[in-house]
Amino acid sequence: MRAALLTQPGQPLTVRELPDPEPDRGQVALTVQACGVCRTDLHLRDGELDAGHLPLVLGHQIVGITDDGRRLGVPWLGETCGLCVFCTSGRENLCLKARFTGRDIDGGFAQRTVADERFCFALPPDLSDAQAAPLLCGGLIGYRALKLAGDGGRLGLYGFGSAAHIICQVAVHQGREVYAFVRPGDESGAAFARSLGAIWAGESTAAPPTPLDAAIIFAADGTLVPRALRALDRGGTLVCAGIHMSQIPTIDYDDLWQERSIRSVANLTRADAEEFLALAPRVPVRTTVTTYGLEEAEEALSDLRSGRFDGSAVIVL
Repeated sequence: MRAALLTQPGQPLTVRELPDPEPDRGQVALTVQACGVCRTDLHLRDGELDAGHLPLVLGHQIVGITDDGRRLGVPWLGETCGLCVFCTSGRENLCLKARFTGRDIDGGFAQRTVADERFCFALPPDLSDAQAAPLLCGGLIGYRALKLAGDGGRLGLYGFGSAAHIICQVAVHQGREVYAFVRPGDESGAAFARSLGAIWAGESTAAPPTPLDAAIIFAADGTLVPRALRALDRGGTLVCAGIHMSQIPTIDYDDLWQERSIRSVANLTRADAEEFLALAPRVPVRTTVTTYGLEEAEEALSDLRSGRFDGSAVIVL
């Protein structure tokens, strides 16, 4: 098979021929049809997150076909121990021995892959492979972040990329008002957010026109944390949804007072996946995708870094 490999953090991915992976007990072999490109892939490529091994096949939003013809999705959470205090209390996303697709387990920037079948999911049949792929991280972890943000009616989304453009649709379906915050000068991104139902879209440095009940930060920019806190109403919740964030500046206690709270989101559970993948067709969620070939995996990461597309990037094989 051909695969795009990370051989050294900070170096471009290289496409090489590799032996087809062989499934172990409990794993299923998949022919990859599409794989979403996530900011976590970019963090691994740039060395901001440690790779589980090198060389490594990135990619954890995999749509694949099993050898017996089933279409399955493979997400970031690839394996848990099932025994630790977190696994036995409904919090497998925090498992002490968790292994992750595209970090510890070779992922989907390849023609073939293997995955633990217990952590694979059937996908909505009315979505193409490319449209379904972003649901498997942007959708799933975004949905977990949305749940942790609470039920408030006024929701801010900071960083309007793959996850936000999915969760905006879910939040509007739930009857919430969505306020989208984009990079300074990104008029195209603001218009994109409004087209998906956001009632206001503006620069991330701006204050919203009304205090927010909750906000989710999808961008990796730690300077957004105090800004988002100041945008919250009393009792509001700020959720940091990324796996990596730059340094957070000092926070004034006055910005946190009045029972505002900050929390992070780590990974996802299989229950999150089952809930979200059942909900997505009812919204219905429609992903906006820019597609790349396997040979263009490094270009896709570069375009993601620079914000050159709206919605999600997907490698199609």
